[in-house]
Amino acid sequence: MSEIIAIANQKGGVGKTTTAVNLAASLAVAEKRVLLIDIDPQANATTGMGFSRNDYEFNIYHVLIGRKRMSQIILKTSLPTLHLAPSNIGLVGVEKEFYDNKTKGRELILKTKIEEIADQYDYIIIDSPPALGSITINALGAANSIIIPIQCEFYALEGLAQLLNTVKLIKKTINPKLEIKGFLPTMFSIQNNLSKQVFADLKQHFKSKLFVDKQGGDYVVIPRNVKLAESPSFGKPIILYDIKSPGSQAYQDLAQSIMVS
Repeated sequence: MSEIIAIANQKGGVGKTTTAVNLAASLAVAEKRVLLIDIDPQANATTGMGFSRNDYEFNIYHVLIGRKRMSQIILKTSLPTLHLAPSNIGLVGVEKEFYDNKTKGRELILKTKIEEIADQYDYIIIDSPPALGSITINALGAANSIIIPIQCEFYALEGLAQLLNTVKLIKKTINPKLEIKGFLPTMFSIQNNLSKQVFADLKQHFKSKLFVDKQGGDYVVIPRNVKLAESPSFGKPIILYDIKSPGSQAYQDLAQSIMVS
């Protein structure tokens, strides 16, 4: 059985797509079969993997409205064991589609579509949009667990209670198996006192839900890293852009932590 992990936080700019792309790539380099599903209308995970709008005709929108099966939109990437289900700006219309047509079971459509191909993958990573609308609800309805990236900056924990309440509600109503896999501190700077304070707050409140590097014994923290910021503009995950960079090492540590958990 594949493990399905949603990367979610309704706050934008927290490193959600960066985490989805680089975790998926790090798992693939560790010879796991991985599917990255982009369900953010901004399609940043799709472009971050090197695809432009002209490279594919169909995307996750066509799957959610029932025009295509998941297997019909999947793209191969430059990593042999990593596949991508791409997104497109047209996905913004899916919520209207769901409600106009009074779609039954609309919160579990993605789950149903994933079930068709789940046995082909060890891990399925879902990059969700920065909102708690029906697209993100679908991601949480389909997932076994959720990783919540939290940037080590001002207002970092703002809105977290709302997300945790949503997770609790989904667990109670549509997906009793949903668990919080962990909180992932992102954009951490050792020179920045605010970064250190936010990380200290996370340790105080969520210590048991932070990822640990099983070899070094340290917490997994994603650093603020120039190479990590540059890699999407080259259409590459960090492990293919600069494997020795601190950002690449951090995501490899995250992948290792997940594989042994």
